[in-house]
Amino acid sequence: MKYTLLKEFLADLLRSRTLGRHFRRLATLDSVAETTVSREVPPTLAQTLTRGASSDVPELLARLNSHPDGLSETEAQDLRARHGLNEVEHEQPQSWWVHLWHCYKNPFNLLLTLLAFISWLTEDMKAATVIFSMVVLSTLLRFWQEARSNQAADALKAMVSNTATVMRRTDSTASGDARQKRIELPIKQLVPGDLIVLSAGDMIPADCRVLSAKDLFVSQAAMTGESMPVEKFARRQDVDTGNPLDLENILFMGTNVVSGAATGVILATGNHTYFGALAQRVSATDRAPTSFQAGVNKVSWLLIRFMFVMAPLVLFINGFTKGDWMEALLFALSIAVGLTPEMLPMIVTSTLAKGAVFLSRKKVIVKRLDAIQNFGAMDVLCTDKTGTLTQDKIFLARHVDVWGDESDDVLEMAYLNSYYQTGLKNLLDVAVLEHVEIHRALQVGTAFSKVDEVPFDFNRRRMSVVVQQQGEAHVLICKGALEEVLSVCNRVRHGDAEEALTPELLERIVQVTAAFNEEGLRVVAVAARAMDAGRDVYGLADESDLTLIGYVAFLDPPKESTAPALKALAEHGVAVKVLTGDNERVTAKICREVGLERQGLLLGGDIERMSDAELAVAVETTNVFAKLTPSHKERIVRLLKANGHVVGFMGDGINDAPALRTADIGISVDSAVDIAKEAADIILLEKSLMVLEEGVLEGRRTFANMLKYIKMTASSNFGNVFSVLVASAFIPFLPMLPMHLLVQNLLYDISQIAIPFDNVDEELLKKPQRWQPADVGRFMLFFGPISSIFDITTFAVMWYVFGANTPEHQTLFQSGWFVVGLLTQTLIVHMIRTPKIPFLQSRAAMPLMIMTGAIMAVGIFLPMGPLAHYFKLQALPPLYFVILPVILIAYVALTQAVKGFYVRKFGWQ
Repeated sequence: MKYTLLKEFLADLLRSRTLGRHFRRLATLDSVAETTVSREVPPTLAQTLTRGASSDVPELLARLNSHPDGLSETEAQDLRARHGLNEVEHEQPQSWWVHLWHCYKNPFNLLLTLLAFISWLTEDMKAATVIFSMVVLSTLLRFWQEARSNQAADALKAMVSNTATVMRRTDSTASGDARQKRIELPIKQLVPGDLIVLSAGDMIPADCRVLSAKDLFVSQAAMTGESMPVEKFARRQDVDTGNPLDLENILFMGTNVVSGAATGVILATGNHTYFGALAQRVSATDRAPTSFQAGVNKVSWLLIRFMFVMAPLVLFINGFTKGDWMEALLFALSIAVGLTPEMLPMIVTSTLAKGAVFLSRKKVIVKRLDAIQNFGAMDVLCTDKTGTLTQDKIFLARHVDVWGDESDDVLEMAYLNSYYQTGLKNLLDVAVLEHVEIHRALQVGTAFSKVDEVPFDFNRRRMSVVVQQQGEAHVLICKGALEEVLSVCNRVRHGDAEEALTPELLERIVQVTAAFNEEGLRVVAVAARAMDAGRDVYGLADESDLTLIGYVAFLDPPKESTAPALKALAEHGVAVKVLTGDNERVTAKICREVGLERQGLLLGGDIERMSDAELAVAVETTNVFAKLTPSHKERIVRLLKANGHVVGFMGDGINDAPALRTADIGISVDSAVDIAKEAADIILLEKSLMVLEEGVLEGRRTFANMLKYIKMTASSNFGNVFSVLVASAFIPFLPMLPMHLLVQNLLYDISQIAIPFDNVDEELLKKPQRWQPADVGRFMLFFGPISSIFDITTFAVMWYVFGANTPEHQTLFQSGWFVVGLLTQTLIVHMIRTPKIPFLQSRAAMPLMIMTGAIMAVGIFLPMGPLAHYFKLQALPPLYFVILPVILIAYVALTQAVKGFYVRKFGWQ
């Protein structure tokens, strides 16, 4: 079962249209515990990886035609021409003929083709031509719309390109020396032999050999099944390893760096990687549908099951009453076609594509079209604080000693720490490094040299660098969260002296930092320790017996758009919860500034002690969570989903990636780290959060317009079939020919093309909306029979008023019902698109008005114009057009009355 689940996931990944989507999907496998992955590596790749792992660095670089300073641009271009782009073949877009085939090969088109073939066999060439034209038109419409949608989506995705840090060797200088520079390149441009630089949050862009590493931990659960991050080294540790996947100095495409830093050389790219090998083995497996697709499928199957019940009834009733079983079969097949929601895929694609284009104008990239509907269904938005609610520009406000007095020593130590660390430089480091006067005063580039570093991780929440000043003793400088730094300190600096860290001093420290927190300042502690100069490798054990020097305090002001955005979301039924790793005081201050009323507070330590059942209750009544780890955020999101919420998560850091993957809709910003952008479904290109409200409203418009089509199709189809059953039982001829049903169905479908552009009542945008197939069934049973009442009235008028009561006059009967059926079917579009009174209280968008008006005109023209004989129709008498408005007005009035009762009893989604 687990292997099957894995294959389904991987198959989905392999058909993804971009490498980024592959990475994001691939990462979701982290949550599959104890997954067993096929560990068979193709012999050629196994040889490449094993040989690369065991080779000396100079030998390896020579074999790859590389250099210790990296490839030159000319060499890289030559290698790219030889090896191709770093892309997996299965991610390439479909060719147009494959896309056209996929647009055709749905069950509905196959059914129509069968019907056309039967008509051709029975020498009914007119019916065969009309039916075949319907198939061609439906296929081409869908092909055209989806091609446009795909082009728009690809253009949006191209705006977010993942990059890797690559070392390039520049041209030789006048002295003959080559220079090295670091550049950012799109992942797809990497080639074997490229030297890359990795730090926390980076994606592994290809299969690589580690050249140097410092506390490098990599998450590779999706590739190898290991549930915990594994440490990688520059040297091969286990020479007896039989499987290349167990090599400790090899990195695999699709995994990501959890913590630490490294350099590596690329051994294989694209299809020649381990992921590329997996792609070729499992690409034929169908992917599991998303919750959105599952909702569409449920509604579709509701209608299809209805078809499987009604079509045989029509066949047997007409077969026994008319005696012509071939004609009855054709008629039953026509009924089946009329019942199928053949335009549903195109309507869904069109509405989603329209939403994506709308959001693109708001500087929002939609990586996955289905996410738009989830936007509208979202009723809980969980958000990180830093960089999302607050500005992505942090200011260094204070640098003070332990007692809260200004101290340049603290700033100098913090600067050295931020300057020399090679891991992920966050916004705090950027704010410190803006003090270039410290760089000049300390002569950082010449007077100091780096010895080693202990990279940051989210358990320790601190990081250290070891520096040396002109041959003097080493100094370990540690910077991080206050509690975590205090846990490794035993002394504090007071002026030029040092004191033991006593409980009284600890209490004073808490008071000083709490005062900063109350001001909304984020406090980072700085500590140091002198080390002997006889070593050059340091680790976690050296972070002990430190001396606390002071603090650097940062101001992280909220974005101007945060308060109005949160208010707008609340007004539209979206509850906002803050999930942050920061402390509770700073978080409370920000919440007050953005107008978010705090309803309970939970800390990471509290969550650790709570069971899932307890936390599932707590997340409903709490909206502020502080001092969280990445796993805490993921757990909260998961339990909110389990409680029945549609959950969005907004974040931009490495620690947000697990929650972004778990949420129904992941939202990030363009300045986020790679792993966060890959995990997200929606990426904001502007700082304003007001676009969140616009995204929610667009998602609800999208859903409302899709639901309109489903309701219209379900109710009108049910009414038509019910009318056919009644007519078939009592009328000695077919109430409508198969061709009439098909033409009517085609015209009705054409009228629906404009639905994605329709207006939506403001009342329908106030609350989250979800798929409710049971409501669709109830709606169908309520409104379908209304049209049957007026169909039967039309039967009586044609039978008694116009004398169309014998097989010789069946064409007149069929023409009369054809017009009434098409006009009522088209009018239902305006009746069901809104719970209000159509045309008066709520008016459809102009494209829909024009389209439905044109189709009604065509419906009247066909029996009255020169094409009537071709469609086996005939002109209707003038008296018919006197009675027709009465029937239509009565139909509208009764439908509105039933609609009012339905809204009062069941509501209107």
